Amino acid sequence: MGNKHYTKEEIIQSTPRTGFFGHPKGLSTLFLTEFWERFSYYGMKAILAYYIYYSVAKGGFGIDQGLALQIVSIYGALVYMSGVIGGWIADRITGTRHALFYGGILIMIGHILLSLPSNFTLLLVALLFLIIGTGLLKPNISSTVGLLYEKNDPRLDSAFTIFYMSINLGALLSPLLIGWLQVNVGFHAGFAVAAVGMFLGLVIYFLTNKKYLGLAGIEVPDPLNAEEKKKITKIVAICVVIIAIVCVILSLFGQLTLPNFANFISVLGVLLPIYYFVKITASKKTEDYERSRVYAYIPLFIAAVAFWMIQEQGSTVLAQFADTKTQLSMSKLTGGAIDFSIPAAWFQSLNPFFIILFAPLFSILWVKLGKFNPPTVYKFSIGVFLAGLSYIIMVVPLSSDASLINPFWLFASFLLVTLGELCISPIALSTTTKLAPKAFTAQMMSVWFLSNAMAQGLNAQMVKVYTSISSNDYFLYSGIIAIVIAVLLLVASPKIKTLMAGVK
Repeated sequence: MGNKHYTKEEIIQSTPRTGFFGHPKGLSTLFLTEFWERFSYYGMKAILAYYIYYSVAKGGFGIDQGLALQIVSIYGALVYMSGVIGGWIADRITGTRHALFYGGILIMIGHILLSLPSNFTLLLVALLFLIIGTGLLKPNISSTVGLLYEKNDPRLDSAFTIFYMSINLGALLSPLLIGWLQVNVGFHAGFAVAAVGMFLGLVIYFLTNKKYLGLAGIEVPDPLNAEEKKKITKIVAICVVIIAIVCVILSLFGQLTLPNFANFISVLGVLLPIYYFVKITASKKTEDYERSRVYAYIPLFIAAVAFWMIQEQGSTVLAQFADTKTQLSMSKLTGGAIDFSIPAAWFQSLNPFFIILFAPLFSILWVKLGKFNPPTVYKFSIGVFLAGLSYIIMVVPLSSDASLINPFWLFASFLLVTLGELCISPIALSTTTKLAPKAFTAQMMSVWFLSNAMAQGLNAQMVKVYTSISSNDYFLYSGIIAIVIAVLLLVASPKIKTLMAGVK
């Protein structure tokens, strides 16, 4: 799949340098592909929890709400964990370009399976296709963006912000359309639209990637040799056998359950990042200055986990809150002036709506600030602080006697966490590219996505806490913990900037 080595200069010269808002034309290919992939992902995820816990009469499976939220958290964690494997496959076997295309095909198959009338087993199979496919596509499409630029190209932060817009355009539109279809037609119609979205993304990529991306992502950075291929084959075979034996034993003792699997994923979510940080820093392929940069990355990673734990609860805790504890009847909110009931899934569009609204302003702001542009570590601290605040404000309406709260409070909560996200997520994609050791380019991007995996793995336990204590206490204590982490990161910022070894 192309083991020839290309220099950075050859890769950059092979791509049209301008043509997309002052950026390489290849960014337009990746922008549109990511748009449709995220359209399918967020549209499906907006209704997934409801699909699992709604009664059979309403088209769902009638599963306990707490368990349903755990399943969604497990799915989210596995999606991002699989990015580690996807990054490794790109680095050692396929290159990023082939990996992301194959991933898109698997994602489309997963959505097609969801669109079919099914039983719970087929649902789990569909989610497995989506997990593997997203693991191949997600980290590698982001890494390919970085390959279009020199490492210190001043347009890089702007490029990732534009790319981030594609994610949020898809995430904005899909819950609106798919949420409406779920309410008015049924769950399977919504899942079918998600499948069509991924198909369109694949078509766009297939037609434009060779012309606009040139050599970017074709090269396999660290290809397996013959001995390594044999070793990997043996390891995979042994792992498959061990997993099969463990599953059989657990089944015999009645322990092969979703709650136990959730516990395993939570532990794995913590262990995987630790393993990869040790592997990358201990590797002989990592230079001393690169190792220092990875050490600087670790506290940013921890802060990101705290942020994502709150942000990702938008599709679990806040999704359930919107469905069961929020006044959705516009008739009651407007005194009968508007006869309309808000689909609960529509709240999932608030986060991307605010990103689309504010991302261009943030992109301009970072450039206009010039030498006063806050360092990366300050931006992370601000982001985590705003996430904590987004939960603390939920205490206000929950302190009243109202059984259903005004949608305004969810609106405000999503706004605050989104402003925090704009201080972290697009900046982190760029920072990960800059701090990544050369031998671990794609895998380092996978490590970034593990911050989300770890957060959602921990959320698989947090949703149990949410269903066992008062909502008031849950939001208050979660918010306070996030703010404490933000303050600690700020205190450690001088040391972190030193470890970055020249990276701004």
